[in-house]
Amino acid sequence: MLRAERLNPEIFHLPVEKMRAGYYSDTYFNRARDILERDDHHPRVRMQVFQRNDSVLCGIDEAIAILKLCSGRLDRGGGGWLDGWAELHVRALFDGDEVAPYETVLSIEGDYGSFAHLETPYLGVLSRRTRIATNARQIVAAAAGKDVLFFPARFDHHQMQTGDGYAAYISGALGVSTDANAEWWGARGMGTVPHALIAAYGGDTVLATKKFAEHIDPSVHLIALVDFENDCVGTSLAVARALGTRLWGVRLDTSGTLVDKSLWSQMGTFVPTGVVPPLVRNVRRALDEQGFERVRIVASGGFDARKIARFEVERVPVDAYAVGSAFFEGSGRFDFTADVVALERDGRWIACHKTGRPERLNPRLQPVA
Repeated sequence: MLRAERLNPEIFHLPVEKMRAGYYSDTYFNRARDILERDDHHPRVRMQVFQRNDSVLCGIDEAIAILKLCSGRLDRGGGGWLDGWAELHVRALFDGDEVAPYETVLSIEGDYGSFAHLETPYLGVLSRRTRIATNARQIVAAAAGKDVLFFPARFDHHQMQTGDGYAAYISGALGVSTDANAEWWGARGMGTVPHALIAAYGGDTVLATKKFAEHIDPSVHLIALVDFENDCVGTSLAVARALGTRLWGVRLDTSGTLVDKSLWSQMGTFVPTGVVPPLVRNVRRALDEQGFERVRIVASGGFDARKIARFEVERVPVDAYAVGSAFFEGSGRFDFTADVVALERDGRWIACHKTGRPERLNPRLQPVA
């Protein structure tokens, strides 16, 4: 999903004062700013930002927000903050753009001392969000048009949820598990009847599912987890009979160390543990034979792009995939780098860069207002 407009900087709830002070910045960038300020040296530079892999860009609006709200310097006379954004010329791609290795995604021109302290945080958000967005795009592509649910919130720090959910959203993962995940585009989290609720009702999946239907808004899709007793076929039929049209779907989440009851007589020609194609087919067949063709099947538990692609090649009758930690894979593969590539002297820009890192002009960059 490509964006033609940018997110409002206020939506990110940035810790502006701390960012201005360099609290989140590598110390050497803060020292560079301090040296330039004390020396009253204000070089105008052009900075370019890139990474080294085919990727789906995300975090660019967040990086721009950091520059808009946190660039500038302390007024040595009055002690206030002198805003630096108006003096910067920034061009950038958009969240959701596909980018090539070494392609410039962001260009910043201006007094280096006014934004030197921001390099660490803006590179950090680009790296984090791009990793999630790239993994999400691969997972969504593997699903071949079927819904992908972004369910990894429990696997990372809660403060990561909002930006991570947005990164998955711009790559096509439309369902998220927390309200925080969905904040930036105004949606709400979704989910299923959890194992813990089933346990709270004595291990009775039907009863827990009925209580969900009784107390949760009818507009919310009712998806029952059906592996609590390791009998996905039997439990799926039981909740379908009990809930009728209120049941939107069942979710298969069999542990990778278990073999579902319906597979015991079929073992011998495939690895039977976890959520495997024969299990999904068994559930689909049983539901259809009992007149529950409208009940969807959501598959979860260890799914990544490779496993989803295998299911799709084998035409396994899954309606949606709930994916967790696979969105976080590839740590370090999407590191961004910022380089000064040109210096303004006497009104002219001259090349000034470390060896091997020349300026890479990118006509796709758009001016940022």
